[in-house]
Amino acid sequence: MNPAIALGPKKQYSVLGLPVDCTEDYVSYLLSRLDRGLGTHVVTLNAEMAMQAEEDGNLARIVQQAELVVPDGSGIILYLRLKGVSQKRCPGIELAESLLVKAANLEDNNSIFFFGGKPGVAMAAAGSLQQKIGGLEIASQHGYLAPEEEPELLQTLKDLQPRIILVGLGVPRQEFWIAENRHICPEALWIGVGGCFDIWAGMKKRAPAWFCDNHLEWLYRLYQEPWRWRRMLALPKFAIKALISINN
Repeated sequence: MNPAIALGPKKQYSVLGLPVDCTEDYVSYLLSRLDRGLGTHVVTLNAEMAMQAEEDGNLARIVQQAELVVPDGSGIILYLRLKGVSQKRCPGIELAESLLVKAANLEDNNSIFFFGGKPGVAMAAAGSLQQKIGGLEIASQHGYLAPEEEPELLQTLKDLQPRIILVGLGVPRQEFWIAENRHICPEALWIGVGGCFDIWAGMKKRAPAWFCDNHLEWLYRLYQEPWRWRRMLALPKFAIKALISINN
């Protein structure tokens, strides 16, 4: 089994040189950090991001410096299993939604900010979740900002000091943006959520449970977005590198 580093309630393993944190309850771990005012960058790691990090040292450093890296993709889970580590997959969309449900019931922890997506999408996602969960204060801003508009967004974040900030700019842009700007809200939880806003807003559908349970969510996504086929080439590359790494 790959040696683990004890990190409080979680353990950390290495997947192709990138950290992956394993615990039974990511939400409780994050709420504990939130209550203590410990700023946290959460990275939801999958095989595609791992291969991007292989080619981009700056992205690799951001992942390595993040306070929590969860195994979002099936490829990461299968890699861990081949190393003898039993860990359930933690899809970013489920982590974020579960966190919001818990935060809604906590005093002073329910101030949320959504940033990303096309105009209107983040706002629609916020409205949908507020109806579903209740008790949340969600401000939002779409991700199609001109460079001269971004200072106003940063000032808004500085003034509001939301406790949880979800950034849906896609990988790796959202990871770079969080790393550059997290100092503005130093006690917040920052999570890159990719296309979650589109799903919450009803613009896209998440893969049915059968696909998710059988590690085929990527196939459903390819069916919905066939233009992603070039990006999906990262999956066999990851598999080959994983097998070489495990056998060495």
